[in-house]
Amino acid sequence: MTVLAYHITWTTYGTWLPGDARGWVKWGESGVKPPDPERERAAREHMVESAVLLTEKQRALVEQTIHDHCCIRGWLLHAANARSNHVHVVVTADRDPDEVMNQFKAWCSRKLSDAAGLVHTVAKKAGRRHWFTEGGDKELIDNEEYLANAIRYVLERQ
Repeated sequence: MTVLAYHITWTTYGTWLPGDARGWVKWGESGVKPPDPERERAAREHMVESAVLLTEKQRALVEQTIHDHCCIRGWLLHAANARSNHVHVVVTADRDPDEVMNQFKAWCSRKLSDAAGLVHTVAKKAGRRHWFTEGGDKELIDNEEYLANAIRYVLERQ
């Protein structure tokens, strides 16, 4: 299969927990799991920081950071859309989609922390450490129609 691009999605910290009423995914298992209020409560109790809802300014910073990182890496950014509680990116890159997503999340976290004035190293309790959840969704796009639909979804349906 020839991969034309990736559709990568990740959520902000604490906004979609295991057990969520919207459904949730369990690592290593296929399919969407049904709501589980007890699991969601337990997950919320284990949070080390408050949930993140990105402001308009933070959303613009995330999108600019993704754009800038694609320019630096020579990746083709087809579409990016940062919402208050999740981020969508359609990108063609010369790397594994996990690495692409991890780079986006790391650079966006760094830029968000800088903009929030968190100037000390994270290990010194500088402030927010968690902007995004671990993991995310990576869909491989293998044809032009799928690519066009993914771009349209990211730009127009969010």
